[in-house]
Amino acid sequence: MKEILESVIAGDVEKVKSLVKKSLDDGVRPDQIISEGLIKAMDIVGSRMKSGEMYVPEVLIAAEAMKGGLSLVKPLLGDESSYAAGRVVIGTVAGDLHDIGKNLVVMLLESSGFEVIDLGVDVSTEDFAKALEEHKPQLVGLSALLTTTMAAMEETVKAINEKAPQVKTMIGGAPVSQQFADEIGAGGYAPDGAAAVDLAKQLLGA
Repeated sequence: MKEILESVIAGDVEKVKSLVKKSLDDGVRPDQIISEGLIKAMDIVGSRMKSGEMYVPEVLIAAEAMKGGLSLVKPLLGDESSYAAGRVVIGTVAGDLHDIGKNLVVMLLESSGFEVIDLGVDVSTEDFAKALEEHKPQLVGLSALLTTTMAAMEETVKAINEKAPQVKTMIGGAPVSQQFADEIGAGGYAPDGAAAVDLAKQLLGA
């Protein structure tokens, strides 16, 4: 497990895959490989990103290595919920086409054991509502980079709170803040990808 963990942090996809395969051949349980090797590694990556020891490109490389290992164990699990920390629907709100920050959050959430349904960019309140019905998430993440799309974010959060009050919401993006999250009734605000993972875990008690 230690070697898998170190290889994920180093971003060595091929080594991660060969170590995961060897572990499976040696009879290590798939859920153990995920929790003690792959996800534990991304927890370390997330904390290093927060402290400034690792930067976005390194985090993305580590996430790719983690996904390489996950691709080998995921089919053996059968029921995804046996390891998923929760199901998250995420998207950039209507009128906004920015997705770099959102894409990083998606990768980090997936790397931390969440099942993520990414709706993409310019997602209307109606499309978020449809996704609630179709995917039954426990959490919805909304991203915005333009000040002009904050109103769309507010509208969507209010619609989710009315339609599915049991679903938690979190927001992120340059123009928003914890104060704005409080004002519109969102469950929380995350300033970056690592913080988004922490917030998702906190909101879902994962």
